[in-house]
Amino acid sequence: MADYAHPETLVETQWVADNLKDPKIRLVEVDVDTAAYGEGHIPGAIGWNWKTDLEEQLERDILRRDTFEKLLSRSGIANDTTVILYGDNNNWFATYAFWHVKLYGHADARVMNGGRAKWITEGRPMTKETPSHPATKYQAKDPDKSIRVLRSQVVDSVGKAGLGLVDVRSPKEFSGEILAPENLPQEGAQRGGHIPGAANIPWSQAVREDGTFKSVEELKQLYQGKGITPDKEIIAYCRIGERSSHSWYVLKYLLGYPKVLNYDGSWTEYGSLVNVPIEK
Repeated sequence: MADYAHPETLVETQWVADNLKDPKIRLVEVDVDTAAYGEGHIPGAIGWNWKTDLEEQLERDILRRDTFEKLLSRSGIANDTTVILYGDNNNWFATYAFWHVKLYGHADARVMNGGRAKWITEGRPMTKETPSHPATKYQAKDPDKSIRVLRSQVVDSVGKAGLGLVDVRSPKEFSGEILAPENLPQEGAQRGGHIPGAANIPWSQAVREDGTFKSVEELKQLYQGKGITPDKEIIAYCRIGERSSHSWYVLKYLLGYPKVLNYDGSWTEYGSLVNVPIEK
C-alpha cells in the first residue's frame, strides 16, 4: 500500500480489527444489497442505505449539504472522526459514500481494502446488533466542485483535447447492447451506447479476485494503456454514479491523478438527454 499516492485513505482488515474499540473511529457499511447489513456486519458499524441515505428523496440528486449534515450527525460522526467505509461487491457503494464525504470536505475518510467479503472470508467477527452512537452536530463544508461534474460540463467537453472520458460499465453496456447491468435492470436510459471518445475500462478490472485493489503498476497499465493519463482532465461515469466513484477513487487516491471528476448523473442522465451525441 505504501506505493499508492494516498495510502492514508486505505486500511486493511487487520487494521480495522485492531481498532474496533477506538471511539474516534466510525465504521460505515454501504452495500448494493441493502439487506446485507441486517444479516450481519462488523461490530460497531452503522449501516447506510444508498437508496434512502445517499440520495435526495424528492428530486434526483445527491444529498444537499443540510441533509448530509443530518446523516452524519445521527450516525455519531463528528468533524474529527475517522470514517472507515466498506461494503459488498468490492466496495461499490463504499467508494460512492467516500466520494460523498470528500465532496463535503470530511478530513479523514478511508476505505477498507477488500470490503465486506474479505472480512467474512477471513473469519472475523460479525454481529446483527445495531449500535447506538451519541448524536453530533456535524458541520459540512461547501461542495468541492473539483470532484463532481454536471451534465452541461460533460456535454460541453465532448471532443475537446486534454480530456479523458472513462466509461466504467460492462462492455455490453458500453456498446449499447443493454442499458443496465443484467442483474440490476430497473434503472435505464432512453438510448444505449456511450459518450463519444470514452474509453471502456470496467471498474472491476481495478481489483483482484479477493476484492483488494491491484498494485500501482497494474493500475497504471490498465488506465494508461487506454489513454487515460495523468496529464488529462479525467471524467469517470457509469450508470448512476456508484461504479464510477470506485474508478474515481482509484485514479485520484491510488494513482494520484491531479484532476479526476465523477459524473454521478452518468448514463441514465446522458442517455436520456435530447440532441446530444452518442456512440455505439
